[in-house]
Amino acid sequence: MKNINLPVLLVFTVLLIPAVNLNAQEEDNSSPVSVGADLFSRYIWRGTDLGSSPSIQPCIEANIYGITLGAWGAYTLNAPGAQEADLYISYTFADMVSVGFTDYFFPDDQPGLVDYFSDSTHVIELNAGFSAGDFSFSANINLMNDDCNSLYFEAGYSFGFIDVFVGAGNGIYTIETAVPDYDPVADPDPEDDFMIVNFGVSASKDIKVTDRYSIPVSGSFIINPYTRTPFLVFGISF
Repeated sequence: MKNINLPVLLVFTVLLIPAVNLNAQEEDNSSPVSVGADLFSRYIWRGTDLGSSPSIQPCIEANIYGITLGAWGAYTLNAPGAQEADLYISYTFADMVSVGFTDYFFPDDQPGLVDYFSDSTHVIELNAGFSAGDFSFSANINLMNDDCNSLYFEAGYSFGFIDVFVGAGNGIYTIETAVPDYDPVADPDPEDDFMIVNFGVSASKDIKVTDRYSIPVSGSFIINPYTRTPFLVFGISF
């Protein structure tokens, strides 16, 4: 993998596939590209608060023949705070099973000190998902620039009016030693633990603005049982 510049490869793929599918777009008259942004009171990622600040999260995504290509970011308002710029690609089979890769990149708060085109500044994750009716499940493993090759699994179920989810992981998800009553003698390698780190419920609704336009809003109550930390998060989408 050292001889392949993954960020450049992903960017090239994102640019190439829409061009290959140009004729199909013209016949269909509908664009496979969507653009949007979310504003959340906190950026809680798999049971961890990233940034301790409201977060703006823009996204651009293309769906073509079952292939999803996208770029997603998170930018806290307490600059420099926690910033993130990711690329991802996945393929969906029969509207139920998906497999893909995510390229995680966290820009440095001092521009120029981090080289985006260096493999050493990116974490590459292999992920797979399954959904059937109201049930969903995902499995994720870090393949690059994570000595622990951290694992994370999450299952969710929608009851219609509310969604319930639970996630467990190790490595980067349990390396946090600032947990209540942490004993470094009894547990010298917390990153080896596989623990439930993300449990919660969420709900969403649309706020009608006009007859043709509404604004989606959501709320989540999340608990990280490992760090014993609760979060109450509000979000709005554009």
